[in-house]
Amino acid sequence: MKFRHFLGAFLAYGAMLASCSSHYELAGISRSRILIDQRYDQHVDAEATAFLAPYKEKVDSIMSPVMGTAARDMDKHRPESEISNLLADILVWAGKDYGEQPELAVYNIGGIRAAISKGTVTYGDINDVAPFENKITFLSLTGTQLTELFRQIAQTGGEGVSHGVELVIGGDGQLISAKLHGKDINPASSYRVVTLDYLAQGNDGLVAFRDGSNVVSPQAEQDNARYLIMNYFKAMQAQGKAVDAQVEGRIKIVR
Repeated sequence: MKFRHFLGAFLAYGAMLASCSSHYELAGISRSRILIDQRYDQHVDAEATAFLAPYKEKVDSIMSPVMGTAARDMDKHRPESEISNLLADILVWAGKDYGEQPELAVYNIGGIRAAISKGTVTYGDINDVAPFENKITFLSLTGTQLTELFRQIAQTGGEGVSHGVELVIGGDGQLISAKLHGKDINPASSYRVVTLDYLAQGNDGLVAFRDGSNVVSPQAEQDNARYLIMNYFKAMQAQGKAVDAQVEGRIKIVR
């Protein structure tokens, strides 16, 4: 008896769905792009502005503090750029706070997400440059491993490398020569390198990092790259200096 009641209810429910089904058919699909530009600023939505105001105030209070000043516009490009040179040098500079004396640094250009403009540099500006949770990492490479790393950097077309690194790359992306502080790389020597944990894991094609030894990879919030960059800007500001960096021939491509 219960089964007959259940079956009757089920059939009634199915009939109801069938009677409610749509007879419409899809005739086509089209799309368009809506350009969002300054024209929309001429007709401000007062309700939306009022809704966002408290959030904007909070964000501005976090992002607006001044960290320092930049002496010039610094953008990223390969094989070498002002900002990639700067960030690699900052990693070396930060080594002292970890009891480290790295001989060179590598900072991936792909991880640089904004340029630095001449003049005042805020917390928000630096956050735009380094928005990821990448932490400073130290490791040791043999000369053979370091040369392989430089080969991989050559194949990417160049990455951020610190002062003292001299790479010459052929037009085919092959490493022609590599020096560090004016000396050839000794295959039997050990070199202390500072980079980001993202790269130390072998990402962005720099798999030679995976062979590193004596790895030190602190994971506290203050070990994030953006805080190290902020510390550098504040240190220069305390000395009355504007932060500066130039293209100086660290990586050269010959055709």
